[in-house]
Amino acid sequence: MASYLVVAHQTAASPELVARLRELAAADPDAEFALLVPAKPVGALYHNWDEDEVRQASAERGQAAAAKLRQAGLKVGDVRVGAQSPVDAVCDELLDRSGYAAIVLSTFPAGISRWLVGNLPKKLTMRTGLPVEHVVASPEPASGEAAP
Repeated sequence: MASYLVVAHQTAASPELVARLRELAAADPDAEFALLVPAKPVGALYHNWDEDEVRQASAERGQAAAAKLRQAGLKVGDVRVGAQSPVDAVCDELLDRSGYAAIVLSTFPAGISRWLVGNLPKKLTMRTGLPVEHVVASPEPASGEAAP
């Protein structure tokens, strides 16, 4: 049985991530997934977020995503909110819990995702020694627009 650390925020319930996790679960029916949501503000750019608001919003996003992943038949255990930096969030998680077979990182495409500016997948591999699988999620179209 493999345990995977899934790192995502806005893409945590994307169809692309769900599909990849289902593939991993099909290869190992006992596979389990822990969802780590780095704490970061989303939306209202002019809102002055305080740390508690950011962590609460990230926790709510994580719980909603976990519910969708479970509805897709995936074994999702813990949902945790980490540091704002995804590298710090993952490193903190690995200090607290070990035994992950790999990290599944979900982001928007390059050019949209701030996480990819510094080559996050490579940074995570180098810092953790774990394999990192990068899943790219399509951005959701604005209401009334067709999907790309």
